[in-house]
Amino acid sequence: MSDNSASGKRGLSPAALLVAGAFFMEFLDGTVIATALPDMARSFGVSPVDLNIGISAYLLTLAVLIPASGWIADRYGARPVFTLALGIFTLASVLCGLATSMELFVAMRVLQGAGGALMVPVGRLAILRTTPKPQLIAAIATLTWPALVAPIIGPPLGGFITSYASWRWIFFINLPLGLAAMWLAWRLIPDIRDEARRPFDLPGFAATAIAMVALVSGMEMLGAEQRNGPLSLVMLGLGAGALGLALLRFRRTLYPMIRLDAMAVPTFSVTMYGGSLFRCTISAVPFLLPLLFQVGFGMDPFHAGLLVLAVFAGNLAMKPGTTWLIRRWGFKKLLIGNGLLNVLALLACALLTPDTALWLTLVILFLGGMFRSMQFTGISTLAFADVPPNAMSYANTLFSTATQLAAGLGVTLGAIGIRLGEQLAPLTGLSASPGISFRYAFVFLALLTLIGLVDLFRLAPDAGSSVSQKGK
Repeated sequence: MSDNSASGKRGLSPAALLVAGAFFMEFLDGTVIATALPDMARSFGVSPVDLNIGISAYLLTLAVLIPASGWIADRYGARPVFTLALGIFTLASVLCGLATSMELFVAMRVLQGAGGALMVPVGRLAILRTTPKPQLIAAIATLTWPALVAPIIGPPLGGFITSYASWRWIFFINLPLGLAAMWLAWRLIPDIRDEARRPFDLPGFAATAIAMVALVSGMEMLGAEQRNGPLSLVMLGLGAGALGLALLRFRRTLYPMIRLDAMAVPTFSVTMYGGSLFRCTISAVPFLLPLLFQVGFGMDPFHAGLLVLAVFAGNLAMKPGTTWLIRRWGFKKLLIGNGLLNVLALLACALLTPDTALWLTLVILFLGGMFRSMQFTGISTLAFADVPPNAMSYANTLFSTATQLAAGLGVTLGAIGIRLGEQLAPLTGLSASPGISFRYAFVFLALLTLIGLVDLFRLAPDAGSSVSQKGK
């Protein structure tokens, strides 16, 4: 462990870069098949809409299994679990590419999600436990980059591979990458584990799994084109009830699946409440922008994808300045000020029209990418700034579960925003305006982001100073 600490003082560790690369592979596979669905559907003899279950099954498997990842890592060690997760993910990727029916494909996507559910939180935990506090900003910035970039470049990359090769190569390219990552993981990932053998909390796991599936399914029903209001309300009620039972279980049992001790840390609780709302809205942006440009403005997929890459460029441009900005202003001032800029960037997207100058559209998208990148990294770093080492495993599991749920609900919130826009457009006399329902959806997201900012005012002026080093 001393070696990792020493490398942290010299700079970002190779282990952090490896984990970030694995994250990118995992996040990319969550969205890369979106543009390949028509070709895949023809291969399986089904409609493209039917294959949406391939995306949903993958994301739901992640949501269900992530809560168990902390217990598995503590019991068997971060190095073997992370390497095994890479192996499962790689094998499932190859089997997805070899699938000859929709049923087999969905089953392999579930297996792939099982590997991803272990990969992300276990990899993050290994880095959190071995990175010195002063280096935590750079480490978290590296680990959060894939979550921002993959949803943006995934669809155009999937379209490129499908157009010039075959959709099956979307999955086959994971084989050499996965094998290389497994070899590096066994050499670089520290073999940290909890010496205390706590029992597996099966009732807590079951309640959490039911809550995640029911909440995501209920929200998806609300945002679907063919809405089923009564059933969606039943699912949301079931999810809320299961979540309540899970939280009650976690507070009362001696060995809970997720210990809630970290919620007593002010910086962590803020990132779980208001921060989760922000993670929902940021997950909706890569879903809404291509729809705005293609369905709303009538652009072809290629040119729409090129425009969205401006967001990716903004993400990259912000990374070098992230650490300096946090240390210059501190977490509270920066997150509130940059959060307001995020609200303005979303409202600016709502003002885009087919006649907006290309340079202005690119500037709006670029700046929005910068602001969201800064906020996402800042919140993710602040979450663990004051968490004590003995509570890091539970905090990481709780954070990973909330992050995955937010990612799943983000797209659904975007769809709900579109449906609200469809209802509001006739009332405001703007039905004929191109893409008006999508533009209203951005206003909806801006309001949710603004609500999430309120929670940041609970932060102390010196919140996270052990990481930001402000005033030291």
